[in-house]
Amino acid sequence: MERRTSIFLGAEALFYAVFLILDLMDTGAGWSKSLKYVSVFLCFIQAWSRAVDSDGRLVGTALGFTLLADLFLLVLDRWYLAGLCTFCAVQGLYFTRIVLLRRRGMRVSLLLRGLLVLTAVGGLAALGILEPLTAAAALYFSQLAANALESLTLGRRYARFALGLLLFVCCDLCVGLHNLATFLPAAGQGGLFRFARVGMWLFYLPSQVLIALSVRKE
Repeated sequence: MERRTSIFLGAEALFYAVFLILDLMDTGAGWSKSLKYVSVFLCFIQAWSRAVDSDGRLVGTALGFTLLADLFLLVLDRWYLAGLCTFCAVQGLYFTRIVLLRRRGMRVSLLLRGLLVLTAVGGLAALGILEPLTAAAALYFSQLAANALESLTLGRRYARFALGLLLFVCCDLCVGLHNLATFLPAAGQGGLFRFARVGMWLFYLPSQVLIALSVRKE
């Protein structure tokens, strides 16, 4: 393992351990938030340091948009629609990567993804909760889930990318549970909901590290 990657992983492991401890102790929210954002920034730097071709630059760009989305959702804790739309752009870039690496099945994939979005939006409308924020969330999560599934077809060479996207899905399932707890205070006292509060970043940072490491240097 090259020295730069070793330093990157060591720093990420340290930050990861510290902010998880802070989250478990439910203290030091400001420090935890700062460490989380710096950790994602390091993933952005790592990806660009390895980017020697268009694929690497595509992933680096996606992690740049990820930084912007986390600025809205994590650091500023406002402009949630802008944050979700930015994450939609991230998934659009990852879909582009999958298409370029696989070089087939794009039309079928687009059709299935479109049906998935329509189904999700239709479900929100039926529940009477369709609005710009929920529509953006449905678009984002449906494309993330589709990307995670399609990435499994890329083979062992891109196993880190596939695992990173699967952990990304786990993170967002925790985000969904965490947000649900705000509407169901009684349910929010359950163990699963308490796990979701910490589970979001338990899965999220490893997912971004793996995606950054999926950029092949040679």
